[in-house]
Amino acid sequence: MAAASVCNLAIRFGYPNNSNCHFKLRFCRRSAAAAAVGGVVATRREAEAEAADELRRCLAPERLEVLEQMEPWVEAHVLPLLKPAEEAWQPADLVPDAVALGADGFHAACLELRERAAGVPDAHLVCLVGNMVTEEALPTYQSMANRFESARDVTGADGTAWARWIRGWSAEENRHGDVLNRYMYLSGRLDMRQVERTVHRLISSGMAMHAPASPYHGFIYVAFQERATSISHGNTARNVRAHGDDALARICGAIAADEKRHEAAYTRVVEKLLEADPDTTVRALAYMMRRRITMPAALMDDGRDADLFAHYAAAAQQAGTYTASDYRSILEHLIRRWRVAELEAGLSGEGRRAQDYVCALPQKIRRIEEKAQDREVQMRKKPTAIPFSWIFDRPVDVILP
Repeated sequence: MAAASVCNLAIRFGYPNNSNCHFKLRFCRRSAAAAAVGGVVATRREAEAEAADELRRCLAPERLEVLEQMEPWVEAHVLPLLKPAEEAWQPADLVPDAVALGADGFHAACLELRERAAGVPDAHLVCLVGNMVTEEALPTYQSMANRFESARDVTGADGTAWARWIRGWSAEENRHGDVLNRYMYLSGRLDMRQVERTVHRLISSGMAMHAPASPYHGFIYVAFQERATSISHGNTARNVRAHGDDALARICGAIAADEKRHEAAYTRVVEKLLEADPDTTVRALAYMMRRRITMPAALMDDGRDADLFAHYAAAAQQAGTYTASDYRSILEHLIRRWRVAELEAGLSGEGRRAQDYVCALPQKIRRIEEKAQDREVQMRKKPTAIPFSWIFDRPVDVILP
C-alpha cells in the first residue's frame, strides 16, 4: 500500500493519542510527500527521455535530407507568399503621420483617434495588449525558428530559401507590434510603461514550446500558432469595430491578413512533410497534441500579477477574442487540410496509432468542453473582478476556471 494511502487510512480511522502513533502519522506524511516528489521527478525524467528519443528520430540524417531536398519547393511555393517592403503596408500607413499631416492635421487626427478609442471597453483593451505583447516578443520567435536543423539561417545572412523565408517572415511580423504599440501610445487609454515592462520581461523569459528542436515539430507548432493569431486579431477587429473604432479595426484586420498568409506558408510546409515523410510527421503531430500547443506569450509577466497570462486568457475567452472552442476548431481545420485521416502508405505501427490519436482528439476536446460548460451552468460561477496594470489597475470581470 502506498504511503499516501496508509496515511489517509490512519487519519480516517484515528490512532490512539500516543507519541508512537503521532510518529507513524508524521512518517506517513513525509513518505507521501517524498512519493509525490519522486513521482514528479520520475515523470519529468520520462518526459525528457521521450523528448530526447523524439529529437534523435527527427534529426536522423535521412530525416534532415527531406528538408534539404525541399529547398527548391520552398523557393517556388513558400517564398512567393512574402510581400516586398515596397508593396507591404507599413505602420505609418495606419496611424497618424505628423510629417504628412502637418502639426494641425496631426493634432486633429490624434484627437479623433482618442475619441474613437474611448469607446473601446476595457476587456477588449486587455485583449489588444495581450496580442501586442505577443507580437513584440518577435526576437524570441526568430531565435526559435533558427533552432530547426536543415531549415535555419546558419550565418544570419544565408542565401538558402529556408533562411530567406525566416528573415522575410520576421520582417513582416515586426510591423505588427510596431503599429499596435503606436496606436496604443496615441490612444491615451493604457499605461504604456507597464505594457513595455511586460514586453521586456517576456523577451527576457523566452518561451516554452514543449517540443524537440526539430523542424517537424517546429513547423507544426508555428502552423497552429499562425492560425490562432489570425483568429485572435480578426476577432479583435470585429469587436472594436462594433464599438466604433474603425481605425483600430483596420489595424487588427491588416495584421490578421498577414497572419493568414503566414499560416498558409507553414501549413503548406507541413503538408509537404506529410507527403515526403508521413510517418515521422504524423508522429510529431501526435507528440505536439499530447502536450497541447502552448501560447507563445504564456510566460508574460507585468511584475504585479503572478497569474497574468491565466487572467489575460480568461479575459480573451470572455470577450470572444480567443476561446477554447477556437483551439479545437484549429485542430479540426488542420486535420482536414492535411488529410490526416487519409494517410495510408508509409505509416508504421506507431504512425497508425499517432494517426488514430490525432483524428480522435477533436471529439475528446468537444466532450471536455461540454462537461466544462455543464459544470459552469451547475455552479453558476460569478465573474471575478481582476485588475490589470496595463489599464491603470482598472478591473475587468472574468470567469476564472
